[in-house]
Amino acid sequence: MQSKKDWVMFMYKIAIVGDKDSIMGFKAIGISIFPASDYHEAHKIILRLANEAYAVIFLTERLAIDMDETLNEFKEKVIPSIILVPDNLGSIGLGMAGIKRNVEKAIGADILFGKEG
Repeated sequence: MQSKKDWVMFMYKIAIVGDKDSIMGFKAIGISIFPASDYHEAHKIILRLANEAYAVIFLTERLAIDMDETLNEFKEKVIPSIILVPDNLGSIGLGMAGIKRNVEKAIGADILFGKEG
């Protein structure tokens, strides 16, 4: 039986990448914030975070618009998980579209929106 001193504790981190106005509030709940003004900057940040034990990276939808190549690079990996979130201007639907695709892929049917979605 292992004693507590033999346990190795490893904690993954959570980050958000987006424009400064949209991400500042996340700092209050302990999420690491990384401001990015364009998708080139966001791409560099995401690559760095992927190598720094970040398990979850939230990315604002507007930055994600031009980041298909970056997002596809991490799509099949367990860590980090990149999750699209709305920015302070509101949702443009990318995050929900991704969730819908993943649900359809997992269970073979659109149970979220049906025919009206």
